[in-house]
Amino acid sequence: MLTALTNAHTFGDWPNFRGPRHDGISTEKNFCSSWTKAPGAKWEVPVGAAYSSFAVVGDRLYTCGTRDKKQVLVCLNADNGFTLWSTPIEAAYNDDMGSGTRATPTVNDGRVYILGARGRLLCCDAGTGRELWSHEFHNIPQWGYSGSVLIDGSLAIFSPGNTDGALQAVDKKTGTVVWKCGTDGPGYSTPYPFDFEGRHYICGFAAGSAIVAELPGGREVLSIPWNTDWKVNATAPIFHDGHLLLSSGYRTGAGLFRLRRDGDHLAAESVWKNKLMLNKFQSPVMMDGRLYVSDEKGLKCVTFKTGDVQWEKKRIANGTIILADGRMILMTETGELQIGPLSEQAFEPTGKTVILGKCWTVPVLDNGRLYARDMEKAVCIDLSK
Repeated sequence: MLTALTNAHTFGDWPNFRGPRHDGISTEKNFCSSWTKAPGAKWEVPVGAAYSSFAVVGDRLYTCGTRDKKQVLVCLNADNGFTLWSTPIEAAYNDDMGSGTRATPTVNDGRVYILGARGRLLCCDAGTGRELWSHEFHNIPQWGYSGSVLIDGSLAIFSPGNTDGALQAVDKKTGTVVWKCGTDGPGYSTPYPFDFEGRHYICGFAAGSAIVAELPGGREVLSIPWNTDWKVNATAPIFHDGHLLLSSGYRTGAGLFRLRRDGDHLAAESVWKNKLMLNKFQSPVMMDGRLYVSDEKGLKCVTFKTGDVQWEKKRIANGTIILADGRMILMTETGELQIGPLSEQAFEPTGKTVILGKCWTVPVLDNGRLYARDMEKAVCIDLSK
């Protein structure tokens, strides 16, 4: 029996990677975005190494860390950072890109889901951390499993790779396998849902392609070859107005494809492809037809339909971004928080302050609080007015 949670899934929750709409845009308004005296930390706590971002549901905050030579799933009190529970996922993970879990926890219907860097998929009671079911996969990519779990209706969907499926769906309550789609190796991206012409689809960005599965049955209806050095396809696809955007770093670049029905499949027509946007792991966020991203070259604004760069700040590379209330919230890789209004002309921050060390993890804004982390600690910055 699942434990009841206080304020479970209230409006404004951020229950999974890139938020409830899978787009990196928060519904928060009236938060502090400019200051003469930088806001201090409401709390900061050691969590141990991981690249995981946060899921926030009610008064609970979920992330991952490394403790006692194990990757752990951690539940914190969002008000004070106190650890409410922690559950081991699997053995600790380390490579030349850093230590710990890469994926972000997903919270849904009283359960929390996480895929460890070594390939153990875990479902726990979100109230207590008690393990409910698990699976193990052994197709580990060069820098560890990194995609988070997507909950879509009754399904938990993820990307184990190869014969386990470029996409695999299991019953979210029991872990029973429902379908598999594709045999491409695992990429580093989280499965992405979208609707097109009255049908529902899931896009998986795998090692050498983007594949699209039609729900409910998980039948593959489209595969777009996408080869990147070292098979690093890590960013989130973006679907808008009948078009699918794919983007990668390592000299590959980005491309936009116009989708159309082709019998019982989909076809993809290339609209543009260029190397003006090189996203290693930094997923773009789109607002009003413009993409905002801090890629491997710099911070930039790119027109979705044309691929044209509107502006660029070359010295702000490898940052992470969310958008809220017409503002960009940027965490630079050197740990500086910058907030400023969205513009197609330039980015001029109205608030800047260093809050972390090296940071490749996207922040989360919820209930007037900004949650951010590096490889050692998590911090909460009070941005409420």
